[in-house]
Amino acid sequence: MSTAAASLQANLAGHFAPDLFRDDGLICGYRFAPGQGGQELPSARHGLELLPGLEGSFVWLHFNLSHAGAQRWLRENLPPGMRFLEEIDGGSRSARIDRDGEALLAVLNDVTYDFQYEAREVETLWMSVGARLVVSARLRPLRAVDQLRGDVRRGAVVDNSIDLLDRLLQTQADELQAIVRKAGERLDDIEDAVLAGSHRPHARELARLRRLMVRLQRLLTPEPAALARVISRPPAWMGPADLPHLVQANEEFTLVLRDIAALQERVRLVQDECATRLNEENGRSLFTLTMVTVLALPINLVSGLFGMNVGGIPLAEHPAGFWLMVSFIATVTLLIARQVWRRMRAQEG
Repeated sequence: MSTAAASLQANLAGHFAPDLFRDDGLICGYRFAPGQGGQELPSARHGLELLPGLEGSFVWLHFNLSHAGAQRWLRENLPPGMRFLEEIDGGSRSARIDRDGEALLAVLNDVTYDFQYEAREVETLWMSVGARLVVSARLRPLRAVDQLRGDVRRGAVVDNSIDLLDRLLQTQADELQAIVRKAGERLDDIEDAVLAGSHRPHARELARLRRLMVRLQRLLTPEPAALARVISRPPAWMGPADLPHLVQANEEFTLVLRDIAALQERVRLVQDECATRLNEENGRSLFTLTMVTVLALPINLVSGLFGMNVGGIPLAEHPAGFWLMVSFIATVTLLIARQVWRRMRAQEG
């Protein structure tokens, strides 16, 4: 173990308080030994008590921040001044992986377990990754970390803490790729329907998809650049074999971001097409309403004039006066209708 890593472990050990490990909001805890599956821990206290004697192994503690005692446990049992604690307290959501002393601070965004393609269903996972201790925390159940937990329960062999982080990043990238793929398939169907003339029923769904893509892009964009900085300046306890995992994860997130940006542009183009078709439809409706108003103008004008109770109204005493006026109004209306029909045919042509 390097001097810096040993100093960190001693610092952690000096802040353990066994009498505080009650009602701590722990979701799961595992001890990982080289070449072996994870050994489930009965409590967070038990995991921390193992730290001083760990050699080539590490402990993963995963907490539920919606539990009343989780943040209190983290503040009271982790070294003060860790950015991990500050990020949780501040509610930071911008995805990145940075140095936090001799540990790595990871802020990862993932979709909730019951994801329904809503922007508000993107939540954050905070992680502190050290050589011997990995601490993660979230507010709501998340797909990627829950899938990782399932893999560990089924006996997955995790070599070290960087391998655990890499597995989580790979799972998160796979989940995001699946979301982008399904959203793209749904957008294909909407696009076909819009081009076929059925644009009104899909406006709300298009807006929801665009909000989701914008939120994912905004939250994930800082991650590749931050990960590249960690790769260029890794902690002392990371070995040369660990870096290729992070490089691969960085490339995959770059591809995911590119796919999200492309899908966002497609959604915008379909929305523009819907808006164009809606404007054309509104224009035709307004033109039709205007023409109906023009066609009704002769009868309204004549009936208004003849409805005035004054002397000298033409044809008032004529026995066929009513039919003469009906014929006049019908003739004028037909002439106007003929002009309107020509205008409409000219516009269509």
